[in-house]
Amino acid sequence: MMEAQSRSRTGPAAGWVATLCWIAVVLDGFDLVVLGALIPTLTGGDIPFMTPAEATFVSTISLVGMTFGALMIGALTDRIGRRKAMIWAVGAFSVATMACAFAHDWTTLGLFRFLAGFGLGGCLPTAIAMVTEFSRGQTGKASTRVMTGYHVGAVATALLGLILLPTLGWRSMFVAGAVPGFILLPMMWRHLPESPAFLLAKGRRAEAETVARDNGLTLDPAPVAQQAEEPASGGVLFRAPFLRNSLGIWVTSFMGLLLVYALNTWLPTLMVSAGYGLSRGLWFLLLMNVGAVVGLLIAGHVGDRIGLKPAALIWFLASAVLLAALSVKLPVVALYVVIFITGCFVFSAQVLVYAYTAANHPPAIRATALGMAAGIGRLGAISGPLLGGTLVTMGVGHPWGFYVFAAVGLAAAIALATTQVMRRTA
Repeated sequence: MMEAQSRSRTGPAAGWVATLCWIAVVLDGFDLVVLGALIPTLTGGDIPFMTPAEATFVSTISLVGMTFGALMIGALTDRIGRRKAMIWAVGAFSVATMACAFAHDWTTLGLFRFLAGFGLGGCLPTAIAMVTEFSRGQTGKASTRVMTGYHVGAVATALLGLILLPTLGWRSMFVAGAVPGFILLPMMWRHLPESPAFLLAKGRRAEAETVARDNGLTLDPAPVAQQAEEPASGGVLFRAPFLRNSLGIWVTSFMGLLLVYALNTWLPTLMVSAGYGLSRGLWFLLLMNVGAVVGLLIAGHVGDRIGLKPAALIWFLASAVLLAALSVKLPVVALYVVIFITGCFVFSAQVLVYAYTAANHPPAIRATALGMAAGIGRLGAISGPLLGGTLVTMGVGHPWGFYVFAAVGLAAAIALATTQVMRRTA
């Protein structure tokens, strides 16, 4: 096993890993909202760039790309290493996002968005795997802190759109999303170390000891033979002892990201249906994402204190109750409070699932397990906006939409409850 030295300071590698991975996750947050911010511009005007139906396809195909990226790069990460996979993912996303700025029609934009999603889909599982392995045993706190970048990126991109769109146009948004990646790449090349846990899993103990010594980490003195893991293969997730957990985690991840993307897409519309008005609906969306950042910081501490599985169960159950409460017509001030608290729980529950997945799998298959969880979760991300849109189209978005979302949160808790905590392996 690998643990950091029990000293007051964190090794320099841990600081670089947390910082660089956080920035990479910010790019994921950018992708969450950038197309939604651009669709009114791209589908409006006298000569629109694309129709609403074409915009729906482009937004969906980008999520499909992220699904494939997450499913494939997780396994790749467990074969070639965290460092190479992260650099590749950021590079691919940055190049494809820059290409989006030069798209000449909706089909090329859809192609470039698919390729950008393919690269970006690999950032999340790799980032969580890395911060977990440099976390000094505080898996929950490390995972939730790095995931604050997701919502920081979403909020920052929305604000960036207010600045750039009126003056520089929609293409400037993709340039703004690509440039940070190009800046990040040389920093990763210079400062991002390979994970000693990965090196140990590959039987490369001498290299692991060098990285650990250079970066303030220590390795368990167990002999190399005891560190050897089963060769990395996604197939082990479909066999005992992992199959039961795999199914539970996949269903939970699907439900968790369904909620995140459904609410980010349809919350303003649902609030308008309830009679609160468009302006308040947009503020509700912003407040829910601010609540997500606060919830992530709290969830990490709670998860490390009481256990990641119990914390995730509490978070999903609370989400179900709070989402059901949003179906009730409340005074505006009270609704602001409920919306904020709902964001604290709903948007951080899924991150606890990632942290639990990372802690519950050995280094040799950790990124593969995270990639599968994130990839199947992306199917939920695709389904969420479709489900919300169907409910709105049927005219039952409020209050029945919130009852449906509450049922999704409850289903996530039930699925997670079927898993079992396994012996910590890293």
